[in-house]
Amino acid sequence: MPHAAFRATPLALALATAIASPAAFAADEPALPKKTTDLDKVEVVGKYEEKPSSVKYTEQLRDTPQTITVINREVMEEQNLLGLRDALQTLPGITFGAGEGGGGYGDSITLRGFNASSDITTDGVRDSAQYSRTDTFNLNAIELINGANSVFSGAGSVGGNINLVSKVAGTGDFTTMTLGAGTDAYGRATIDTNHDFGNGTAVRINAMAHQNDAPGRDVESFERWGIAPSVAFGLGTPLRVTMSYFHQTDNNIPQYGVPYYSEYGGPLPGVRTSNYYGYSNVDSQDIDTDMLTGTVEYDVNENTMLRSIARFQQVDQYSVASAPQGTWCLFGPPNGENASPTLTDCIAGQQPGTFLPGQPGGPRGFVRDTRNSIAISQTDLTTRFDTGSVEHALVAGVSFSEEDFDLDTGNLLRNADGTTFAPNGTTVVLPPMDIANPDHVYTGARNYIRTNFTTGSLSNQAFYVFDTLTFTPQWMVNVGARWERNEGDSVIETFDINPEGGVGGSTGVTTFKNEDNLFSYRASVLFKPVEAGTIYLSYSDSNTPSKSSVNGACTAQTCNVDPETAVNIELGTKWDLAPGLALNAALFRNDRQNFKVADPGNPANPSGEQQLDGEARVDGVSLGLAGQLTHDWAVFANVTWLESEVLQGVSDYVASQSGDPFKGLPISGTPERSGSIWTTYDLERWTFGYGVTYQSDYLYYGNNATNLNLGTIKGFTTHRAMVSFAVNDQLSFQLNANNLFDKEYYTRARNNGWATPGDAQSFVLTATYAF
Repeated sequence: MPHAAFRATPLALALATAIASPAAFAADEPALPKKTTDLDKVEVVGKYEEKPSSVKYTEQLRDTPQTITVINREVMEEQNLLGLRDALQTLPGITFGAGEGGGGYGDSITLRGFNASSDITTDGVRDSAQYSRTDTFNLNAIELINGANSVFSGAGSVGGNINLVSKVAGTGDFTTMTLGAGTDAYGRATIDTNHDFGNGTAVRINAMAHQNDAPGRDVESFERWGIAPSVAFGLGTPLRVTMSYFHQTDNNIPQYGVPYYSEYGGPLPGVRTSNYYGYSNVDSQDIDTDMLTGTVEYDVNENTMLRSIARFQQVDQYSVASAPQGTWCLFGPPNGENASPTLTDCIAGQQPGTFLPGQPGGPRGFVRDTRNSIAISQTDLTTRFDTGSVEHALVAGVSFSEEDFDLDTGNLLRNADGTTFAPNGTTVVLPPMDIANPDHVYTGARNYIRTNFTTGSLSNQAFYVFDTLTFTPQWMVNVGARWERNEGDSVIETFDINPEGGVGGSTGVTTFKNEDNLFSYRASVLFKPVEAGTIYLSYSDSNTPSKSSVNGACTAQTCNVDPETAVNIELGTKWDLAPGLALNAALFRNDRQNFKVADPGNPANPSGEQQLDGEARVDGVSLGLAGQLTHDWAVFANVTWLESEVLQGVSDYVASQSGDPFKGLPISGTPERSGSIWTTYDLERWTFGYGVTYQSDYLYYGNNATNLNLGTIKGFTTHRAMVSFAVNDQLSFQLNANNLFDKEYYTRARNNGWATPGDAQSFVLTATYAF
């Protein structure tokens, strides 16, 4: 489809004057990687002695009153974590949805009980497009920032946000090349090279080519390539300018999984985890991501720095999906007590043990053609000064963004006249599949029939200020506030398919608008009984407007509803137990004070507008240990306990009339217990690594009060291992084993009947040559 062009704005034109790469501070942090025989595990486990990458955080991690977990480049390489989902699965408190929604197919993240799909930033600025972030080749680190965080990252961020830190040109000369091969048709090649000209100018190029099949699956496959050049000027001088460009192309077959129902204890009888229930010759996911980014940094003096970042990003995604929905004709429960269908009624003539795809109404050949565009500018002033005996670390900033979105949806598996059924209405066009051995090759007609065309826009202007006040060496107070103006619209055009045969035209265009002024704040007090330890208490809030993301449609029922609010209270402590070994612990409460719920039948609300009567709460404990246990033994471990509860899940009117079926339930997609540990041991030229990831059972369900479709995803424990050998200072080999004991488990659940099997056992051998 012809995508709508991005509107020309002064903000977009600002890229010409403020183009640079925002990642790490090139002048302060050398880009030179470690040699293969010099793995400094203090750096590996998260650089705990340093500060987060964003300039909004002025203190080192130990003195930052918030739970922040960092997965840096070395950890990703040691565990061979290739995509965002791969990396986040190693951290506790995170689950994933089925990966689809109104905005398209992609990463669907639940963080500590609350959706975080739109709470992703790249180098500290918004990256809200819904797509699959499949590769980490251009990332230095992934920062998981927990707790209500609107004051830092803007509208939303109930459970926290995820910040991706890009690689950038810097000081030093190096080249690192990798070549990998493994099971499941795995093949990968990368190059990362940086050249420092010695006059303040440096150039860096990252490139990647990759392919693999999904381990344990018959059909799903992934192919991609990417390139990311950057150039820096003025390194080591007061004025530094960097420019970078990122491009990645993906050609995948999306993973929709297998039929999964809790009443059967998981997958349906006869289902194998390797089965594919879509159409392998139809389903696809094609992504093109382009990002032009830039930063200008100017040291006004030794205490003050001005930093301005600008970015233009565009994500195009075309996906065709055939979800495993339909009529499942079964013999009865697993114990065989009766021979009648128990999950759903069989259609007349349907044979037991078969599946009628797309009946009644499941999406088959469902097309989403999307484009997300964003232009954003953010300027920060950081300064340190004293007022009497009080030391200040002040950050003041402004941010302006414009986003556009368009989505073309329809169906590809149609007759030319738009119909899916024969004229008599009884003959099914899509043939039945065998549940145990589905035929996933489609042989019918292909004609794309558009059903909806949606466009959206979102503009945001924000002003914020943070101050860390140090009263004595023992006492610090951190305060922050953010005001923002958030305006957006959704324009929806629907198309009629004539039930008599023939494709109808547009049935009309509807426009919905939302605009809100939002105010967020945070405050904390921090006590340092000794230099190596801190104890803190923090309070922060978040505001989520009805148009919190450009790809999220608002409707007549939601657009005029006031913003949802949430608060986070955290009592925590961080300690340097020894040089290079850090411990953190926190007690926290995430309280979603109100969220939108439907209000059907309320005579006092004839418009049907949703009400802010929903309330949910998560109480939790988190523990983390990162660093060197001994000179050669390193550990990176995190554990989280979450006690979640829906306090009210329907409107006050519905609760008074028919009760609240959600009340008292755990929040959907929120495991009570989860944890992970990754540890490595150096033995001269050998390095050995081992990791365990655990997640307990959790419930999943939708938001329909009359049909919860309540299900359970079983808990699991998986293991991974690594061994590497350094031949010399330049050449090394590394063998990774993922899901070492081939554990069968499921993730990315959908409440109407499917879940995705986790990756089966796989092995990858990588050769690295660095010079």
